Amino acid sequence: MSALVNMAAEVPENPLVPPIPELVIGLVAFFIVFGFLAKKLLPNVNKVLDERREKIEGGIEKAEALQAEAQQVLEDYRSQLADARHEAARLRQEAQEQGATLIAEMRAEGQRQREEIIAAGHAQIEADRKQAAQSLRQDVGKLATELAGKLVGESLEDHARQSRTIDRFLDELEAKAASDSTKAEAGR
Repeated sequence: MSALVNMAAEVPENPLVPPIPELVIGLVAFFIVFGFLAKKLLPNVNKVLDERREKIEGGIEKAEALQAEAQQVLEDYRSQLADARHEAARLRQEAQEQGATLIAEMRAEGQRQREEIIAAGHAQIEADRKQAAQSLRQDVGKLATELAGKLVGESLEDHARQSRTIDRFLDELEAKAASDSTKAEAGR
């Protein structure tokens, strides 16, 4: 051993290599600190990491559940929106059909009222024509009676005679007018 010590004494010491007793003491101290940390600190660190991992995994599961629920709600809203659109289209179609029916009813009512007005107008015109013809017949008869009385030289005041004379005169005029119109139509 003395040879080794002498040899060691001869070799200059390297500053990068620590002396062996310090290295041994350092290693023993390291293992003591490492053992203490492994026994006391490492379980607490692992416990905190496990809790954190569980929270993260739970959060992910909750997020996935919430996302699935949100997707379901979105699908429900889309379904309700589609139903609402179908209902709106159906209501629009019904309104158009009701509008068309109402227009048709109003046209029919307008046509019926127009026909009533036309019929009432024709009836009024016919009544006015008859009244005018009656009035004209009386006026023409009166004038004809006065003229005939002047021509004949006697009074034609007898009402029955006057009425028969007027009717005969007017019937002759109507017959002559009817024969003239048939001749005119035959000539065409």
